[in-house]
Amino acid sequence: MLKKIAAINDLSGLGRCSLAVALPILSSLKVQCCPFPTAILSSQTGYPEYTFLDLTSHMNDYSCVWKTLGLNFDCIYSGFLGSKDQVNIVCDFISKNSNSFVVVDPVMGDCGSIYPVFDKEMCLKIKELVKLSNLATPNLTEACFLTNRDYNENGFNENELMDIAREVSLLGPSKVVITGIIQDKNILNLSYDRDLDKFSSYSVKYNNCSYSGTGDIFTSILCGLLNKGYYLDFSVKEATNFIYKAINYTSEFVTDRNEGVMFEMFLSDLTCL
Repeated sequence: MLKKIAAINDLSGLGRCSLAVALPILSSLKVQCCPFPTAILSSQTGYPEYTFLDLTSHMNDYSCVWKTLGLNFDCIYSGFLGSKDQVNIVCDFISKNSNSFVVVDPVMGDCGSIYPVFDKEMCLKIKELVKLSNLATPNLTEACFLTNRDYNENGFNENELMDIAREVSLLGPSKVVITGIIQDKNILNLSYDRDLDKFSSYSVKYNNCSYSGTGDIFTSILCGLLNKGYYLDFSVKEATNFIYKAINYTSEFVTDRNEGVMFEMFLSDLTCL
């Protein structure tokens, strides 16, 4: 029997991100992805124009039907959430599926700044959601917010990064991965497993290319591999290498960064895991 993962995120018709990557990634890893859409967009919000259909008012009914049908999920995977109401609905969904492994990508900001669509109150709501997770995957900006630290544009040393990861874990998640740390011309992902009291890091060369949706790909791979029984450090390594290959391949072409990376070329790497 395949594992079932409820993936809570938006769906964009154009732009490889959110559910548009979670569905093929998780399916390639041989787990069943059950999409729980929060919104439908014609194109992701990095584009200069897009339509936006907010599904917040339908999310409770959506969840209730699943409950009526007696569905049990091995994992709940939450990504970008656009409002405090959506965060409340996800928290309630988690409480009704108490045996699920909960993965939260606490999307709030990057490069030291909170995204313009969010305010401090919304970020505090997401922090409450992180407390309910088993795995959290913040980037460094988000990890600093979660731990009430000032973002250091000059970076953090290894001990400081480990302290940040440990402090995020103390909020609730037993597993934490701080993603996208740029150090010495490399990009590094630092993981911490509280149950094993183990830190691990894995880095690849940073090629100064940035594309939308790579965080969604990373967390989707982690989500699938952990639910198949792989260890956290192995999962981080596989996810990092996958994205590195996809970025390098995509960078050979002239494309809009909002379109994301051509991950489709490497899905076969996941099917053999």
